[in-house]
Amino acid sequence: MTRAVLSLGSNLGDRIGQLRAAVASFDDVLLVASGVYETPPWGDADQPAYLNAAILVEDPRATPREWLERARAAEAAAGRLRDPARRFGPRTLDVDVIVVWDAAGEPVLSDDPELTLPHPRASSRAFVLRPWIDIDPYGRLPGHGWLTDLLNAEPLASEVRDVSPRPDLPLESVS
Repeated sequence: MTRAVLSLGSNLGDRIGQLRAAVASFDDVLLVASGVYETPPWGDADQPAYLNAAILVEDPRATPREWLERARAAEAAAGRLRDPARRFGPRTLDVDVIVVWDAAGEPVLSDDPELTLPHPRASSRAFVLRPWIDIDPYGRLPGHGWLTDLLNAEPLASEVRDVSPRPDLPLESVS
């Protein structure tokens, strides 16, 4: 069994629709989804604000590589196009594998450039850590510490003020 935290983000098109579709694509393995947060763009300021969320997923057979493949499939279904000139540019959907735990509950570590685990920039991104706390209040980022400690220390303590909850945008479909 593996368990993983995936970070979701969208800032083009139907942002909440893209997030809901991504969550639905993991419905067979979904344990819990966070609330939705609106955040300023990171790494490339010349773009619209993002909607971000996190999900906790579990599958008795999934490998870390399979989580990455599912993440990429969700992005492709949302029409994600990668612009090499704008690595942190706008996107219809971004799904990042943040951390994976093995069947014994141990974090999987990887320095593979295609799938580095834990995610190499997660500790510096309030838009990843704040939604993650919704689904894992006592969470730890392997190699970095408690999520709450990371968010309460600078520079994230200043950035987390710009992570705005959007309770008006639930991830589940609204009928």
